[in-house]
This record gives sequence, structure tokens and C-alpha cells, in this order.
Amino acid sequence: MEELGYPSRGIGHVDSARHSMDTLTTHSSLAAAGHRSSREICALVVIWCGEQPDRVGEVLLPDPEREPDEGWVFGRGGSPRQGDGRLALVRQRCGANQPREPLALPRLSENQLRIRCAEGSALQLSNLGRRTLLINGVEVKRSRKVSEADIVELRGQIMFVVARRPVELPALELPTELSPAFGRPDAFGMLGESPPAWMLRGQLAFAAQRDVHVLIQGPSGVGKELVAQAIHGLSARAQHPLVARNAATLPDALIDAELFGNLRDYPNPGMPERPGLIGAAAKGSLMLDEIGELSHDLQAHLLRVLDDGEYQRLGEAVTRKADLRLIAATNRPLTELKHDLAARLRLRVAVPALDSRREDIGLLIPHLIRRMAVEDHLLSRRFFVDGDPSGHPRVGSALVRALVSRSYPANVRELDGALWSAMMHSVVSGHDEVRHVELEPVSEVEPSALSREQIELALSHADGVQDRAWRLLGLRNRYQLIRLVKKHGIA
Repeated sequence: MEELGYPSRGIGHVDSARHSMDTLTTHSSLAAAGHRSSREICALVVIWCGEQPDRVGEVLLPDPEREPDEGWVFGRGGSPRQGDGRLALVRQRCGANQPREPLALPRLSENQLRIRCAEGSALQLSNLGRRTLLINGVEVKRSRKVSEADIVELRGQIMFVVARRPVELPALELPTELSPAFGRPDAFGMLGESPPAWMLRGQLAFAAQRDVHVLIQGPSGVGKELVAQAIHGLSARAQHPLVARNAATLPDALIDAELFGNLRDYPNPGMPERPGLIGAAAKGSLMLDEIGELSHDLQAHLLRVLDDGEYQRLGEAVTRKADLRLIAATNRPLTELKHDLAARLRLRVAVPALDSRREDIGLLIPHLIRRMAVEDHLLSRRFFVDGDPSGHPRVGSALVRALVSRSYPANVRELDGALWSAMMHSVVSGHDEVRHVELEPVSEVEPSALSREQIELALSHADGVQDRAWRLLGLRNRYQLIRLVKKHGIA
């Protein structure tokens, strides 16, 4: 990847022609990468495999252009040979499908499933072997047509979700930080092997190496802050600070002091001198989350510093120069931003909703459980072999089916909450695996509806860790909990 220096006039200088060229270059280069492998087929993605959990995320790609006369055959063992019609699992990485060794599942028949490509982006499945075939949890005796989002299970052995996949993922030139081991999170904690996950990594790599202001768009709970950390961490500014602030917490009356800083004793006696967010992010990046929560009048306060880097601290006559990059994030439509602020955020990174990459849920489940268990010895002992949270947790197939089948308005945050509920039920019931429990959608609560006692109880259950407590309370984010803690004077 190319190394970029800092521009002499600051990165916010507005040039409409260059603005259009940057936007065009971003979209056209990614579109060209996708065009090379644009043909999509109906695929089967592994979301659970009890005895071989490292196979989760691998894919069966029954290509209709290469389908044998008798259809494809899938089962245990037996390396596929040219023309024998056996279908092997592959790992789809950028620009290459990596064939995998045959499954070592002794209770699976060698010829277990016959797979034919059907009209209307569907597959026709016929059960040939001794394992029971379930479609969406219902037993199928002989043959059944499946389409996108259907869950295919060979009872007790392996489970798939039907998804649309390109025959081959586009080849992307990515830094090593964005090229993790298969099924594991990258250097910034982002996880996924689906096409939307790889497209996001491609956008990140492009945006990080262009020293212009960025807008991250995506619904609540998808991890926009992780994306901001990746953009900063991969940029030429990585050795300087990333200053993050939720724009919704900026007080209307003090926004200039918060952004630009102030001299000592100004505007009120006793006020300490502060550099402001702009000064604190010098030579680095300023991340303003939920920037769409600011009124258009308040958004206008940013325009000058984004144009040429100039700003003034309150009470100071000297004009200062800021060398920083703004990384803004919003879950609101672009039309709700002030148009001239949106014009200055020249690169747009779209973070996909969890519902659009459902096949990644099978990978996210063990990842989230590992993250919870690292700091919780009870969960480590209960759900991991030898209590080692770096391995694969014991997860029931019914739970995976339930979690992959449901919708996620609150995205990964909601999946995280559903897993907490399932683990609590499993611990109370004495199970040694995370099992299925009736999971209600995790809904966000109004902060004003929470009492001091509820907040203190959640903090107690979370051992004082606020990042866990706000999830237990059903709040939208940790900033809401921080405000409630201050409001109630909780130590």
C-alpha cells in the first residue's frame, strides 16, 4: 500500500473537481474488483459442525455451469476427483477458493446428500445417507428445494445456511492487519468471511491510505467505532492520537469550548485551559460518533476547520491551524446531514447490517463467547475444554439454528445480548454447552426509565465494567450509562 504524507494546506481544502474524482475512484475501483467475479450462485455455508468446529465458515459451491448429469454428491471422506461429481468444502478468500480436506465425521455417510441446482436461485436436496436431514428444523424424508436463508442440517453432524455467493471473491490488495486467519478476527477485532465483510475490508484499506475526511455509515450496533479505529490504525497518522467522542454528548451551549478549547478563566472564572477535541487530535484523527445527532447549526461549527484547518480557542485572538482528519459516523440517512458538511466528508464507508451477512453468525457466536469468557472464569470452565477460552466453545446446534434464523434490528449488539441470555439459562440449568433458550429481541430502553438501584445492580453483576453493564441494561451505548452514572452520583 502506498505511503501518504500530509498535504501542505490541510486535508479539508475543498476542491469540487477533486472531490468528485475521489468519490468516483473509490466506488469504481471497488466495483471493478467485484466485476471480475460477479457471477453469483446458491451456496451452502457451514454455520455449525459439532465435532469439527474449525470447519465453520467453509462453503459448498455447487456451480450450475459445471454440474454433473446426476448432480453433486456431498458426504464424509473421499477426496473429490475430476469428473466424479463429489463436492468439496472450500474456504473463500480474496481471489482464491482454497479446497479443504474431506470431513472426518464417522456418523456421516460417504454419500449423504445429492445437490442439484434448481431454477430461481434454489437448490434441490435429496437425502441419500443415514443421517436425518432437517430443513429449518423440520425433518425431510426424501427431497426438498431450498433457497436463500434456509437452514440445512444433517442431525448432530453439520449445519449450513443457504446464501448467495460469488463463484470467487474478488482479489483485493489488503494489509496484513486486514487479512486474518480463516474464521478469526482481524487486528481491529472485525470478523467475517462473507462477501460484505470482505468488501468492507476493501473499503477500509482504500480509505485509510487517502488522507481525507471520512463518513462511516451503518445502522446502530454494527461496530462503526471499530471501523474508525481501523481507518486510523492503518493510516499515516497511526502514531498520533485517535480522539473519539460521541457527538450527541456535546452540550449545545459549550460545543465551541468542547471542540476548539478555551483559555484559562474563559468564558467563566476558574475554567482550566483546555486544548479542545481539535487540539487533542493534532496530527491524528478525530472520531465523532453519531454526528447526525447534532443540529445543522451545530454541524456548521465544523466547516471552517474542515476547509482549511483554521480555528480559534475561546478567549484567544490568535488563529490556530489544525492538522487532523475527521472520521465521522452516523446511523442516519445522508440527507439528514447538513449538505455542506456531507460534502466535506469525501469518502464514505458503508458498514453492512448483520442481517445482510447472516452466514457470519456461525463465526460470531464462538468469537463473542470467547470474548466474554476471557474475563469470566465461570464461563471458561463451563463452556470450554480444559477451561481454555482461546479454543472452540461448546455450542448446541439448536442455539445456532435459532440465532441464524432470527432478525437483528440492533445488529451485533443484539446478538451479544441474546448470547448472554442463552449462557445465563445454560449456567442456571447446569448444562456444559450453550443451549437454545427462547430468545426475545433485545430492545433498547429509555435511560430515564432506569432507577438508581437497577443501574447499581447491573454494575455489580458486571463487576463494575461499564462496557458490560450497559448491555445488561439494554441501553443503546456506553455513553448513555456514563451519563446515568454521573446523574445519580454513582461511584
